[in-house]
Amino acid sequence: MNVKPVIPEESYSPRWAEDTRPPLPQVGDERSMLTAYLDWHRATFELKCTGVDPARLSERSMPPSTLTLHGLLRHLTGVERWWFQLNFAGDDVPMLYYSDDDPDQDFERLDGDVDAAFAGWRRECERSRQIVAATASLEATGTRIRDGQPISLRGVLVKMVAEYAQHNGHADLLREGIDGATGS
Repeated sequence: MNVKPVIPEESYSPRWAEDTRPPLPQVGDERSMLTAYLDWHRATFELKCTGVDPARLSERSMPPSTLTLHGLLRHLTGVERWWFQLNFAGDDVPMLYYSDDDPDQDFERLDGDVDAAFAGWRRECERSRQIVAATASLEATGTRIRDGQPISLRGVLVKMVAEYAQHNGHADLLREGIDGATGS
């Protein structure tokens, strides 16, 4: 006899009160699963910034780390463009928050309006979605700028899920350090 354990609801991580994310699919084809998980992680990052005074998004709440939610926002904006537009689609667009003279400006230079930074991030995410929708196969490839090697759309999607998962963990700690808010 196979008895399935019952885990009480209060044993699970609490959800954010403002959580409007759709439930993650548990079955589906590869493309729909990858894009659903990436969009869920994007929404998770935004949720972790929701309700924070814009000035506090630039607060270094976990010393000695210099990470901030604003810096992560700028970084993720640049990463969206880097992988989908520059590496995969080969678009002729400038890099965001990066120069050879100042490679860490995404994290370190927190000038500019946070609302405008969120609007820019949303535009980059939408452009990324357009590129995915316009690409027939996950096997389609672009060329990695770093080494000239091919990278598939599948590879870009997996990289982006991992990127957001990593930085959502950072965002958890940063948000808790700002105002004590937690949630999954």
